[in-house]
Amino acid sequence: MMEFEWKGVFPALTTQFTENDELDFEMLALNIRAQLDAGVHGLVLGGSLGEASSLLQEEKEELLRFVMELVNGKVPVIMNIAEQTTRAAIEAARKAEKGGADGLMLLPPMRYYADSRETLAFFREVAQSTPLPLMIYNNPVDYKILVTLDMFGELARLSNIKAVKESTRDLTNITRMINRFGDRFRLFCGVDTLAMESLLLGADGWVAGLVDAYPRETVVLYELAKAGRLEEARKLNRWFMPLLELDIHPKLVQYIKLAGAVAGIGSEAVRPPRLPLEGEERERILGIVHQANEIRPVLPSDVPLNGNPLSKEA
Repeated sequence: MMEFEWKGVFPALTTQFTENDELDFEMLALNIRAQLDAGVHGLVLGGSLGEASSLLQEEKEELLRFVMELVNGKVPVIMNIAEQTTRAAIEAARKAEKGGADGLMLLPPMRYYADSRETLAFFREVAQSTPLPLMIYNNPVDYKILVTLDMFGELARLSNIKAVKESTRDLTNITRMINRFGDRFRLFCGVDTLAMESLLLGADGWVAGLVDAYPRETVVLYELAKAGRLEEARKLNRWFMPLLELDIHPKLVQYIKLAGAVAGIGSEAVRPPRLPLEGEERERILGIVHQANEIRPVLPSDVPLNGNPLSKEA
């Protein structure tokens, strides 16, 4: 486990599959190299965008082993945990720790809409089962469980709960969290369309989706916003917005994978019951991507890399 700071751009990696529905490690490596060459600060593995609910436990372990070896300590690797039971979540945390993960992203219980007491007990027991640092994923829009400020007050007692992926869609929640807890929690935007605003309000990082197709633009937008270069950031954000909106659709996996395929750093293959896009829907998403690519901005040359590019020979 490496020591790291919870800040910067952490791609929510897509899980790459072959046409035979097997893990595609070659394409995954291509995508990760593009991410690290662009200057990302960490990686999130097996999240919602990574089709977590469709992965077998042994596949998650394979993915983690492969990514840890490929990255070789250049950036932290965060393993997502999305389980239905506390027991299963604890077991997943222990396997991630054994596999070398640097941290965990933890969702509330899946399927069952736990109340506040049950949700806190779930988070508490998982956190106490591992020394790994944790990010709590707060997404009541998709997962129907809101982690309130009072609940974070309880979670603040657990020293290894370090960060929050803020996906409530309520930008004022960032200010409320900072007002109440100061810098106790590192805050990450989890909704692409709200990234720039979140960063300007004080968010420390961005768990990003369209980074899977546009890694350098994502990193540059983050760096411009945090450096206070607002006019440049606004222009880049306005160009990026039609693409970022692909992240807030129920078919975000297919949409972002199609964009990644156009970019040459991913494939369209998804795991059933998801199916690749076809017909008018596919043409519409391709139209958004191609239109953006036609007016793709020249990025400023003085925005630094994170310092951990992965060479093509790695």
